[in-house]
Amino acid sequence: MKIVKFGGTSVGSSQSIRHILDILQQKHSSGENFIVISSAMKGVTNLLTDLAYAASEGNDFKSGLSEIEQKHFTVIKEMIEVRNQNPVFTQIKLYINEIEDLLQGVYSLRELSSQSKDFILSYGEKCSTFLLSQIAKQYFPKSLFVDTSALIKTDSNFGNARVDTPKTEKLIQEFVSSHKDNILFATGFIASNENNRITTLGRGGSDYTAAIFGAALDVEEIELWSDVDGMLTADPRVVKKAFPLSELSYTEAMELSYFGAKVIYPPAMIPAFRKKIPILLRNTFNPGFKGTRIQQTIEKNPYPIRGISSINSISLINVTGSGMVGKIGFSGKLFSLLAREQINVILITQSSSEHSITFAIEPKDVQKARELFKTEFELELETNKLNPPTIEEHLCVLAIVGENMKQTPGISGQLFHALGRNGINIHAIAQGSSEYNISVIIKRKNISKALNAVHDIFFTQLTKTLHVFSVGTGNIGATLLRQIQKQSNFLRENNDIEVKIAGIANSRKMTINEEGIDLNHWQEVLENGEKADLDEFVNRIKLLNLSNCVFIDNSASPQPGKYYKELFESNISVVTCNKIANSSSYQEYKTLKDTARRRGVDFFYETNVGAGLPIIRTLKDLMTSGDRIIKIEAILSGTISYIFNNFKGDVSFYEIVKKAQELGYTEPDPRDDLSGKDFMRKVMILARDAGYSIEENEVELGAILPENCTRASSVEDFYTELKKSDSYFNEIKEKAEKENKVIRYIGELENGKASVKLKLIDNSHPFYNLTGSDNIISFTTERYKHNPLVVKGPGAGAEVTAAGVFADLINVGAN
Repeated sequence: MKIVKFGGTSVGSSQSIRHILDILQQKHSSGENFIVISSAMKGVTNLLTDLAYAASEGNDFKSGLSEIEQKHFTVIKEMIEVRNQNPVFTQIKLYINEIEDLLQGVYSLRELSSQSKDFILSYGEKCSTFLLSQIAKQYFPKSLFVDTSALIKTDSNFGNARVDTPKTEKLIQEFVSSHKDNILFATGFIASNENNRITTLGRGGSDYTAAIFGAALDVEEIELWSDVDGMLTADPRVVKKAFPLSELSYTEAMELSYFGAKVIYPPAMIPAFRKKIPILLRNTFNPGFKGTRIQQTIEKNPYPIRGISSINSISLINVTGSGMVGKIGFSGKLFSLLAREQINVILITQSSSEHSITFAIEPKDVQKARELFKTEFELELETNKLNPPTIEEHLCVLAIVGENMKQTPGISGQLFHALGRNGINIHAIAQGSSEYNISVIIKRKNISKALNAVHDIFFTQLTKTLHVFSVGTGNIGATLLRQIQKQSNFLRENNDIEVKIAGIANSRKMTINEEGIDLNHWQEVLENGEKADLDEFVNRIKLLNLSNCVFIDNSASPQPGKYYKELFESNISVVTCNKIANSSSYQEYKTLKDTARRRGVDFFYETNVGAGLPIIRTLKDLMTSGDRIIKIEAILSGTISYIFNNFKGDVSFYEIVKKAQELGYTEPDPRDDLSGKDFMRKVMILARDAGYSIEENEVELGAILPENCTRASSVEDFYTELKKSDSYFNEIKEKAEKENKVIRYIGELENGKASVKLKLIDNSHPFYNLTGSDNIISFTTERYKHNPLVVKGPGAGAEVTAAGVFADLINVGAN
């Protein structure tokens, strides 16, 4: 024998009922015996509740009642043969008339008692189950409708009645025994008290009905069919990567259900747990999927936790005062009073000093709890032994659940790291000695980000999602997007990272899509976006409040840098190839670094110095590992490197500069490169990262060009003056050749002093053999004193710079 319960979505339409019939026919043909429990049609219970309250307030209820009638009549017309329809129409109409009479009574009295409400709500299950039994009778002639209010006996706690288990089990056993030849279709949710007054079993009561029947009959298993593939690791509406769990223990299922997982009603598991009857959670619309099996013993879970759940709206009450310290029975009195007033306490935590108790309740109970505390502890409040309770609202509970947590060290640390990394403050923490559950209370506005961040950290076989917002679509920005699109599959398969471009902006347009922008068509999407407004762009990033957010600045504008601190404060990491922010005042640089460190986010800017070369990372690794920097020498301009590497033989300096511009190595005005200022800023950033509080005016900048060239009024005039200055440059070249040396424009950092100037170096220097437009840097340290550590390679170009930004982005993902 099996109990098969179908939820409101499953019986909500003709199409969904056809799925039920397919499931039942398959069971019947395979020789299974079953009893069907049915919920009300989807939305009917809520509508009946609304109508009952409308009637009690003197408002119209008839239009809503017509809607319920029409919902059922439509299914009759579509699912029952015409010759059999009339008796079904008649019974449904009788039920509707009875509801109308009840609502009319409520309307006349302007009063809705809990008893009346239960009576009205019971018709949802009566209508749907009767209708389902009559449809099934066409396929299973011995189908029989059962009103379970005659079989399930409860107390008179209307709305959430407590079952009299011995009496109920006896009635169910006798009824089923006397109807062995029938296929029973029984109403869920409803019962009756000793006076045969209708009661209901509370939220999710149809699950409870299925479990009550299952326990009474010692069935093989209880199947609960709904519209989801069983219990998932998290709410799939919030966590897109949530996946179904194949099995759960009773304890895990109860914990997850208690903390908001709505697939099963927690009390429903108690009768099954008592009799050790497995519960199967199945999907009516995907019957081929095995769903989730809840049972006593389960296989070892490969993950540290089983799932994540949440209660999305709670309030926190904090009681403090010296009168609590060492006072026996204070907690008992407090919680007894709350229980007396039917105030459900969701979570409790107490300091070891006994000076404070914090507990969570539903927001609707806050005022009642406040008044209760004021009344019952009046003397303690007047004598200042207790402080007035403080109340925090707009909160929610996030809980991680799993039997494996007891055997796995570091679970709490991972949870707190995931939340802290995303800027989510914890207001209270609770963990039972069983270690099956760790619950934290956080701001309700952060629940989506928290669920996704925590899911990523514990289910490591899934990809971690980085939500990226990219500013700048020039050569580097466009190349980066192409590289991400090309490498996305590799990252997913080898690094467990999914890069989701959630926003793109340039100086003209911007677009945001939290589900991700298709990188095959990003130009078209951006072109059809809205007018660019960087302030609005950043505000929307903050409002979306997504987990693992990264802001990428691929622009050459000073504007994005103004938002870095604001982004850090919102726990958003920044990756940038734009060196303007880091080369502004030292105070601004330090503020950005300190803010990122304080907020626990990343600020990566490898490409500020050497495009794709690992220069900043190398410096950081040397210092972190305890090495002492003695001297740094560097050539950090691909343009200047190319010019001096090729300024030899008969070629003039004018010809080399002209050729460099033709090859695209220089800016439109070559003086922007040859001034050395960009190079100097790179050296300054290196000096700051090496621990020196240095300003731009403290870097000694040696000139490459004579004064007549720098003062030229136009690019054309510059080239004229450059040609006139051939003798100046030839003199330097001849001197170098005479001494068997080469000309290099070298940045240097030693003893806290930074400089960038022309130097003549011999073949003992690591920069002597530099060719092309390569960059090079030499680290002389305590460990690399006699043979410096040298990093060399391309220091310019969209491909290598974008690759450097990409590498920084992946390092954010690794963190």
